[in-house]
Amino acid sequence: MLRRPAPALAPAARLLLAGLLCGGGVWAARVNKHKPWLEPTYHGIVTENDNAVLLDPPLIALDKDAPLRFAESFEVTVTKEGEICGFKIHRQNVPFDAVVVDKSTGEGVIRSKEKLDCELQKDYSFTIQAYDCGKGPDGTNVKKSHKATVHIQVNDVNEYAPVFKEKSYKATVVEGKQYDSILRVEAMDADCSPQFSQICSYEIITPDVPFTVDKDGYIKNTEKLNYGKEHQYKLTVTAYDCGKKRATEDVLVKISVKPTCAPGWQGWNNRIEYEPGTGALAVFPNIHLETCDEPVASVQATVELETSHIGKGCDRDTYSEKSLHRLCGAAAGTAELLPSPSGSLNWTVGLPTDNGHDSDQVFEFNGTQAVRIPDGIVSVNPKEPFTISVWMRHGPFGRKKETILCSSDKTDMNRHHYSLYVHGCRLIFLLRQDPSEEKKYRPAEFHWKLNQVCDEEWHHYVLNVEFPSVTLYVDGTSHEPFSVTEDYPLHPSKIETQLVVGACWQEFSGVENDNETEPVTVASAGGDLHMTQYFRGNLAGLTLRSGKLADKKVIDCLYTCKEGLDLQVPEDSGRGVQIQAHPSQLVLTLEGEDIGELDKAMQHISYLNSRQFPTPGIRRLKITSTIKCFNEATCISVPPVDGYVMVLQPEEPKISLSGVHHFARAASEFESSEGVFLFPELRIISTITREVEPEGDGAEDPTVQESLVSEEIVHDLDTCEVTVEGEELNHEQESLEVDMARLQQKGIEVSSSELGMTFTGVDTMASYEEVLHLLRYRNWHARSLLDRKFKLICSELNGRYISNEFKVEVNVIHTANPVEHANHMAAQPQFVHPEHRSFVDLSGHNLANPHPFAVVPSTATVVIVVCVSFLVFMIILGVFRIRAAHQRTMRDQDTGKENEMDWDDSALTITVNPMEVGVGRRPPRLRGSAGQGLREASMARLLRVHTLSIASSAQQAWGLGVFMGKPRLREALFKAVLPTKCGGELCQGWALLAMGLLREFSGGVAEVLSPAALYVGDSMGTHWSFVFPSLLFCCCC
Repeated sequence: MLRRPAPALAPAARLLLAGLLCGGGVWAARVNKHKPWLEPTYHGIVTENDNAVLLDPPLIALDKDAPLRFAESFEVTVTKEGEICGFKIHRQNVPFDAVVVDKSTGEGVIRSKEKLDCELQKDYSFTIQAYDCGKGPDGTNVKKSHKATVHIQVNDVNEYAPVFKEKSYKATVVEGKQYDSILRVEAMDADCSPQFSQICSYEIITPDVPFTVDKDGYIKNTEKLNYGKEHQYKLTVTAYDCGKKRATEDVLVKISVKPTCAPGWQGWNNRIEYEPGTGALAVFPNIHLETCDEPVASVQATVELETSHIGKGCDRDTYSEKSLHRLCGAAAGTAELLPSPSGSLNWTVGLPTDNGHDSDQVFEFNGTQAVRIPDGIVSVNPKEPFTISVWMRHGPFGRKKETILCSSDKTDMNRHHYSLYVHGCRLIFLLRQDPSEEKKYRPAEFHWKLNQVCDEEWHHYVLNVEFPSVTLYVDGTSHEPFSVTEDYPLHPSKIETQLVVGACWQEFSGVENDNETEPVTVASAGGDLHMTQYFRGNLAGLTLRSGKLADKKVIDCLYTCKEGLDLQVPEDSGRGVQIQAHPSQLVLTLEGEDIGELDKAMQHISYLNSRQFPTPGIRRLKITSTIKCFNEATCISVPPVDGYVMVLQPEEPKISLSGVHHFARAASEFESSEGVFLFPELRIISTITREVEPEGDGAEDPTVQESLVSEEIVHDLDTCEVTVEGEELNHEQESLEVDMARLQQKGIEVSSSELGMTFTGVDTMASYEEVLHLLRYRNWHARSLLDRKFKLICSELNGRYISNEFKVEVNVIHTANPVEHANHMAAQPQFVHPEHRSFVDLSGHNLANPHPFAVVPSTATVVIVVCVSFLVFMIILGVFRIRAAHQRTMRDQDTGKENEMDWDDSALTITVNPMEVGVGRRPPRLRGSAGQGLREASMARLLRVHTLSIASSAQQAWGLGVFMGKPRLREALFKAVLPTKCGGELCQGWALLAMGLLREFSGGVAEVLSPAALYVGDSMGTHWSFVFPSLLFCCCC
């Protein structure tokens, strides 16, 4: 292989090589043969608000290729070998840059490219590498150092203030106790460093409070707290971090102080108000049981409603006992032996009562009072079943016999046929058989020993007697007699019996009766008969029904209260709670293991009164509790709870009776079979008055008064009594009648007497209206009757609410019958006026025209207007006539005595019967004083003989009235005119006028006035329209 010959060296090269070989002063060539060097690890610190990183050790890259710093002066470096041109960070998303500060020395710095946030990232780690500038002017053959690790920590700045975890804090403490810690408040700081993120202290800002807080936020009391001094404390607490920065918002701490824990029921009100008609009312809506954190196995709570002071043990309907039996479905025939006093049932008037109608009316027997039941009220046949029912309150008054009810001989003997009496705490019923029974021993006395008889509380007793069996029910519970005594039947006799309540009736003979009894202590009751074995206590609702026994449902209905406790527990509450309710609805018992569920059940207990008008007053409430604990030694006891329900006074209804007060009917209607309806337009309503508060702005204005609003309501009635005013009813000629079939359909009973008629039974106001519309009054001798007055009163709840007195006056219209009078000659047709009679009802305050022949008000008005107008005309004419007569008298006195005998016929024209006076004959004209007596005598003779016809001319009637001044003439006038049958209505009216003038101008004319009154009185029934103006005219005169 051929080799290429080496080129010849240039002259310069030869010289340089020679210099190097020969020694100093000759240039030496430099090459980049070393890599930069860094420390293996760097630690840096940077502050949040700064970008310069302080590294330890400092960032310096070394390179062995770097020129000597202290070379000889003649040495000159013309190459870049050994310089550091930069640093490179190896990691993405690192917010730092590495910058070379001095290339020759390799010094560099690390700076942040953006603002750092310690709260987001506290430290960073990455690798860094240095590289040199290479060799030669172009920087080729660049050398890199190894990778060094850099750790940078971001220093925190105290930029955030502490913030509390809760907006407020609450705690409850018990008074009198010192706590190491009540509660802890805690704040946080958003700074990242321990110095600024930690809370170093807390402080209570509120001054003068007995509390302190430590550096960890625990609050405790500095002294024992007193519930009576302060119920609750409110504290303001703040926090500081270790940089002494305070929280921007302080926190509120509420510490409640409760009394020393005592087990018991809490959250109930002592007084609960019940408004009538509002339904059920929760009595313990917020109640709960406090056990003071003691472990409890089970709890039993008994809630009792105390109503013994209300009525007969509780609130019941206060209707009469007979009405209550009917409402409960008992058969008819119940006789009430102690009714409320009324017109027809008045034998209890003398007994002391409770003097009020808010609750049941009870009768008090103090050992000296008794009442005899009138004959015919009730009768008992021992062979037939019968029932005795009574409410009784009796105390331990010794061992004497006290009779409730006794039927004994009325005269001669002292035998007790049947009786119910108390002996100590025993209730004894005696029943003797009739003499018709076989003469052998039969059950006669039945004994029950009961605590209820002498506990001074109200109890309901029912005796079902069906010989030989006698069953006693006390408060709805049956009791069998513990002893039965036998006896012979009674001896035969025809002696009547006397039924007495509160004692026994017997003859005062000093001999005991044939029943076993203690020596008789008698008190005079009149005659030879006296009372014995007086009762001491209270009785009410004593009834006796013969022929049928009381059903158990009826007995329960009579005893059941209308008020009580109710418990309706929702499905999601009261689980695991056992509930027991007493039949009286006055006692509830609850038992459970879970106190929370028991509390929920207790919160649903309610009071309910179903009466429309309940008895107002207080009902006591009592809760008694029994606790069973796991550890009986430390078991807690719960004190009883006492409260009351206040039943407010119900709105009192106002029962109003309205209708026609005054009307008149023809006598024939009273005598008819139907009679006259007394209350055809009666209306019964009831209203209550409520206070209505103003709405809107007026509700807050004290000057605005409350308005009263009347509201109509619907309720029942139990009594309506119709009484006659004036004389009592005479059943021989008058009566009150009603449709009995309609009464039986309504269930309303009726009783009548000489005083009137009484309707009893609980029914609606509409039913009583319908029944009273049909009440009729009959009088089959109405010719002798002028008017009759009646009074109606209705009531509710046995007289608790009474209506107004509604009075009705009925007038009898008498029609004058034609009377035949002797006449010399039949009246000529031209003198006969047709007479049309019509009957007018005079209703006084109200016009009632239910009949087709009644005159309408417009016709009566026309008649009155015409009569008054005519009266005014006659008065004017009379004044004119009197004045004219006076002037003529004065003129006659002036002209002399020769004119005294002249006949002045200007004031009177007398028409005589043309059949009695000859044609062409005229009365003689007499002149002078001598003819005065003759003229009067002649006129009197004519008036006695002939009939005056004054109906044809009103002027003639006036003339007669003027002529009344003549004493002899007026007497003859009335004796002639009044007994005569006039031909028209006007005649009778002017006869009244004449009678009035007679009374005005003359006295002592009884013989004239008597026949006039009789005649006019017979005419008044038909011609009222003419009587009125005549009487008015007489008064004017």
